[in-house]
Amino acid sequence: MQNDTTVSIGSVSLDGRAFLAPMSGVTDLAMRRIARRFGASLVVSEMVASDDFVKGSEESRIRAEGEGLDCHVVQIAGCDPYWMAEAAKLAAGSGAAIVDINMGCPAKRVTGGYAGSSLMRDLDHAAKLIEATVNAVQVPVTVKMRLGWDDRSLNAPELARRAQGLGAKLVTVHGRTRCQFYKGKADWSAIRSVKEAVTIPVIANGDCLTAEDAKRMQVLSGADGVMIGRAALGRPWLVGQIARALADQSHTEPTVLEKTAAVLEHYEELLSLFGTEMGLRHARKHLAAYCDDAKTFGSNVSELFRMQMLTSLDYRQVKRMLAMLYSECNDRDAA
Repeated sequence: MQNDTTVSIGSVSLDGRAFLAPMSGVTDLAMRRIARRFGASLVVSEMVASDDFVKGSEESRIRAEGEGLDCHVVQIAGCDPYWMAEAAKLAAGSGAAIVDINMGCPAKRVTGGYAGSSLMRDLDHAAKLIEATVNAVQVPVTVKMRLGWDDRSLNAPELARRAQGLGAKLVTVHGRTRCQFYKGKADWSAIRSVKEAVTIPVIANGDCLTAEDAKRMQVLSGADGVMIGRAALGRPWLVGQIARALADQSHTEPTVLEKTAAVLEHYEELLSLFGTEMGLRHARKHLAAYCDDAKTFGSNVSELFRMQMLTSLDYRQVKRMLAMLYSECNDRDAA
């Protein structure tokens, strides 16, 4: 494990040990900016298909956007060394400080194209992708993987060794196999075998919900840091709280005013990033998660209020409702 408070990824030194995971349809630029401002040590873009990105896909461009981030990380996915190398060049040329390779996504639409976690069934081909990506850019390259394809092929330590030998500067390991998808519990102890196989930093991922989880995850895995995924939906400040907890600093819950400002900022930036019509649709998963967070901390969010917020096509009404979300007002249905 590196020193007590920081992780270095090649030449890039971070200010903590808690990362926001790349999540398709979730870690948009607005969420990443907010999470970073609340103290996340590193934030990673949504997964970008390498060939689509290079060919000029607007969706890929938006996913890979990093304006306003002090350390921008783009995650790329694919199965062809040429497209992976070209995508890495494009990402670095557009300001990415780090390029991450996705070898862990379990989705059938990704593995069906021999990308994501399907690469853990062919480590020779996975190595070719890593080599092409590393050789294409001057910025550090990292790799995200799972424990293996299934329980009979827990080959993450070998993939990590190969990645390090080819020049990767960090690996992240989700403590499940691909065949588990997100079922059962992530096996944090199993990540230790990866940590023991390499000298580059290892980040543990999977089922980290709280600061207490993060501390236990580090102890069991021996990892240098933790990556938080689904638990940060509706709580972009969570990753920063965990980073401070791992550094033995105060990690109190943000105030009502801080949360309200953050959710309004997130909503407004989504409308700006995607346009009003698409932004309204994209925002719904975030709005639902913010409602859940508000209820957890005592706000009186009725089902009618929640439904009105998620289905409204009037962005002004939604903004008014968001401004009320964390208040203790009981008369919400009049929004």
